[in-house]
Amino acid sequence: MTFDQHASSLAHQLGQQYQSRGWQLALAESCTGGMIAQTVTSLAGSSAWFERGFVTYSNAAKTELLSVPVAMIAEKGAVSVEVAQAMATGALAHSHADWSASVTGIAGPGGGSVLKPVGMVCFAFARRVTSGEIVCVSHFQQQFVGDRQAVREQSTLFVLTQLIHLDAQANEHNPV
Repeated sequence: MTFDQHASSLAHQLGQQYQSRGWQLALAESCTGGMIAQTVTSLAGSSAWFERGFVTYSNAAKTELLSVPVAMIAEKGAVSVEVAQAMATGALAHSHADWSASVTGIAGPGGGSVLKPVGMVCFAFARRVTSGEIVCVSHFQQQFVGDRQAVREQSTLFVLTQLIHLDAQANEHNPV
């Protein structure tokens, strides 16, 4: 199965799950540059469950559009679980969505270091709960291999897979 087929299949499954619950999704993407949103919006009818996407490639965009604190970026670095969490919660705070996912990483070929090598990608997933409060429900740091395109594709598949998994978990605990 090609990347496009796999990603489309996952997005279709996610869309069915979200539509059945009346949920909306917001995305905050850095190293994927909108690849996840492109995958989702390539599906007819995705406007029923995809609310918006933020491509916040620069540090300034993360701060201006998602309210990621400048001090956090300076202290932890743009590629960190903490910044991914702030991006995910910021995407919800600046949208009407129920769920969000964020991704920030080093796709390469340059930009890596000993502590943050090429292929290191951080993710976070947040949810707006019944009270309206925004809660970061999970975060991950992954090390992917391959060239720039491979890292971006693996990141896209990871986000879609995790959103499906988190949706299933939420449904088990709070059935509609």
